[in-house]
Amino acid sequence: MSNIKKGLKKVEVGLRWDPSPLGTPSHDLDIVAATYTSEDLHGSPAYLVHFDSRSPDGTITLSRDSKTGQGFGYDEVMVLELERLAERYVRVVVGVAIQQPPEGRVFGDILNASVRIREGYTDLVEHDFAEVAGSTASVVAEFTRDQPGGPWTFRELLQGFDTDLASFTAVMGGVH
Repeated sequence: MSNIKKGLKKVEVGLRWDPSPLGTPSHDLDIVAATYTSEDLHGSPAYLVHFDSRSPDGTITLSRDSKTGQGFGYDEVMVLELERLAERYVRVVVGVAIQQPPEGRVFGDILNASVRIREGYTDLVEHDFAEVAGSTASVVAEFTRDQPGGPWTFRELLQGFDTDLASFTAVMGGVH
C-alpha cells in the first residue's frame, strides 16, 4: 500500500460494524493508538489510547466507544490532533482489535466492519478488513514525522495479527 499524505494536522479514525445476530454474543471492536518517541520507534509505546480514554495531554481522544456496533454510521471514533503532539513523539500507529473475542472470532465473522481515516472532509483511506479477514487485530495506519516538531506524514497500512488485545498493543509498533 502506498497511500502517503504529508502535512497532516488533525485526523479522525472511524470504526463501524453491524451488531451480532440476535441470540449471539456481541462483537466489540476497539480502535487503539500507540505513540512512540524517536528513542524507541518500534519498541514499547510511550502510551496507548483505547477504551473510551484519551492521551495524557488530550491530543488523542476516543470520543465514542461502542461495545455492540449498534447505531448509525461510525460507532467508534478517535481524533488525533497530530499538530499538538509534543515534539518528542515522532510516530503514532493506529490499529483495530476484536476485544475479548469468542473462540475463533475474526474480522471475517463480523458483518460490514470497516475503518475510515480522514482529515477534515477528505477520506485518506477506508478498509473493510477483507485482506485480514482471518485476523483478530490489525494495524491500519501509521503517522510519522522525520524530525521532532516536523510535519506529519500518513502511511496506509493493513497488517493482520492473530492475538488478544494486550499482546497486540505490545507488538503493533514493530510494524515497519
